[in-house]
Amino acid sequence: MPRLFIPGKNAEEYRSILEGAGLPNLSLDPAPTAETEIVFGSPTLIRDALAELPNLRWAQASWAGVEPLLGPSLRRDYLLTNARGVFGGLMSEFVLGYLLAHERKILERAEAQKDKIWDASLTGQLRGKTIGLLGVGSIGAEVARTAKFLGMTVHGYTRGSETSKQVDRYFHGNDLLEFANGLDYLVNILPNTKETLKIVDEKVLNALPAHAVFVNVGRGSAVDESALLRVLEENKLAGAVLDVFEQEPLPKEHPFWETPNLKMTFHTSAPSLPGDIAGVFIENYRLYIEGKPLKYVVDFERG
Repeated sequence: MPRLFIPGKNAEEYRSILEGAGLPNLSLDPAPTAETEIVFGSPTLIRDALAELPNLRWAQASWAGVEPLLGPSLRRDYLLTNARGVFGGLMSEFVLGYLLAHERKILERAEAQKDKIWDASLTGQLRGKTIGLLGVGSIGAEVARTAKFLGMTVHGYTRGSETSKQVDRYFHGNDLLEFANGLDYLVNILPNTKETLKIVDEKVLNALPAHAVFVNVGRGSAVDESALLRVLEENKLAGAVLDVFEQEPLPKEHPFWETPNLKMTFHTSAPSLPGDIAGVFIENYRLYIEGKPLKYVVDFERG
């Protein structure tokens, strides 16, 4: 009988959901033991429990990103799967919400009301604008679908896949600057890997039109933060929305706190909600006990 350990503050909620799912032959351990073969939780909590799980066979992460488990000194003698297919809707709401706020001057109208200023200036619209998605996996595909619904043109930059039919034009390899050229919005959704390190550099930022807005909901490591700071201070970019950063929490002395036209949202764009994440585990557990390949397996080497 497979034994499962769920670490963290949401353990009881996850336990209740799994017990209600009627999963066969599953024993829930209140603490890690030598017999525990499955662990389900955040990558940081899984990492902290690895030493107490000598017979671990499978770890299901509750996040999409698994960086805490990729350190070179950490063991890799188990199957690691991450959470996918559940963040697309949340991320779409976040991204398109901020794009709409920018076009329709929602925050500016609120400031005008506070200052008792009758601001009847015209606003823009998303229809007809071009959004560029750095990364078109399950999350990017959902953002593309929502953007198309709002009448936007969608460009996508990927390693080579072209699976989303909502993307009007794909770019690959050395086409990054061509991809950035002419965009109204650039959205980074890439994970943290060796290939994505500072992919949004000064060249990419300078290839964007001055009216463009950059949104980062992927990983902070994908952005050259010094270059982004410069283009914002020099008004070479209309604005940026950052949900993720190279260092989190962001130090109080970091210049981003006072950078013009920069909005920060503190890694809140797509939380791991137990009701959503439990479904990923349940689907994979049924495959696990049937001896079938699991979904969303992480490649330790590629990250």
